[in-house]
Amino acid sequence: MNEEAIPILRVEDAGAAAAWYERLGFAKQWEHRFEPELPAFVEVARGGVRLFLSEHEGDARPDTLVYLRVHDVEAIASEFGVRVQDAPWAREIELRDPDGNRLRIGTPTE
Repeated sequence: MNEEAIPILRVEDAGAAAAWYERLGFAKQWEHRFEPELPAFVEVARGGVRLFLSEHEGDARPDTLVYLRVHDVEAIASEFGVRVQDAPWAREIELRDPDGNRLRIGTPTE
């Protein structure tokens, strides 16, 4: 088993959030609810990167910032119609998911 950190992002509607993350290349892995009417907890993954999306109050705060390092930030920028910015360490964009969580996404400039 590899050790890893998996950010948990607070979302209002896990299904809608998972669909938005699909545009970033993530795929829904699983969903859990203690009962059908209770909040959902979902995992999405893109390669070796995983995120948990939680409808549970108290699991995470809105307006969280997560940094994603990717191979081709240009493709994601094109998908979302945003311009890539140059930073000393990477070419980056910043997006907000439907719940206001911020995603800073970059390709290192090695």
